[in-house]
Amino acid sequence: MNMRVIDLLNQARSRELGAISQYMIHYYELKDKDYGKLARKLRDIAIAEMKHAGELASRILFLNGEPLSRPAGEAVKGQEITDMLKTDIAIESDAIDLYNEAASLCAAEKDQASKDLFEDLIRDEEEHLDTFENVRNLIGTLGAAYLVSLTGK
Repeated sequence: MNMRVIDLLNQARSRELGAISQYMIHYYELKDKDYGKLARKLRDIAIAEMKHAGELASRILFLNGEPLSRPAGEAVKGQEITDMLKTDIAIESDAIDLYNEAASLCAAEKDQASKDLFEDLIRDEEEHLDTFENVRNLIGTLGAAYLVSLTGK
């Protein structure tokens, strides 16, 4: 059992659980304000993060570790859309940084499967980051006109 790798996997799992909580709060708040199209994007990303948390738990169990179930950080409620996006961009950016470091450490520990898992996660997190940055940039460029396009079912 490589405790360094298991600790990294659990750090990542905790971050994923925190992201799920945050994105689902944003989903419910946006849906309640009739921003259905944007809300669905957040829900879909939360579901992807749930899959990540499951993959991390499976790897931890395979390595004879115990998966943590405690989310990282406190989820923030009641944010305006631009602040939600700042929060979400920070979550994804931090995850990408951690997962890049983790992949390198897994390579040094000669754990190719964990390294591959982190690299897969990086690709997904980069897509999520790109989504959040694109929405932020479109709001910045188009303002209220773009926000109106995000309303409805």
